[in-house]
Amino acid sequence: QVQLAESGGGLVQAGGSLRLSCATSQRTFSGSAMGWFRQAPGKERESVAAISRSGGSTYYADSVKGRFTISRDNAKNTVYLQMSSLEPEDTAVYYCAARGGSGLRIRATEYDYWGQGTQVTVSS
Repeated sequence: QVQLAESGGGLVQAGGSLRLSCATSQRTFSGSAMGWFRQAPGKERESVAAISRSGGSTYYADSVKGRFTISRDNAKNTVYLQMSSLEPEDTAVYYCAARGGSGLRIRATEYDYWGQGTQVTVSS
């Protein structure tokens, strides 16, 4: 059973920073492109960022471009989401996802495995 373990969420003031981490097995990580999604109360799950299997390609939603950075550490089988200049609108449950294959994807339906989610709350 594939497991993705997220960590790093919490409560932060507007303008602050957080780093989310998502770890999985070496077998899963080495064969997967990875993505971060978020879901706020009453809203649909949306793509935040994605990274290809090699790490050579990345995607960011317009709402986070210039503030968030996705990266992956193949030695640690971990993908990160560095979030800076956080805004109250960033408040959501953040999910890590993995999909078999090399290319990054944006749609949630194209991901095979999901983490349990970690809450990020940004106070004004």
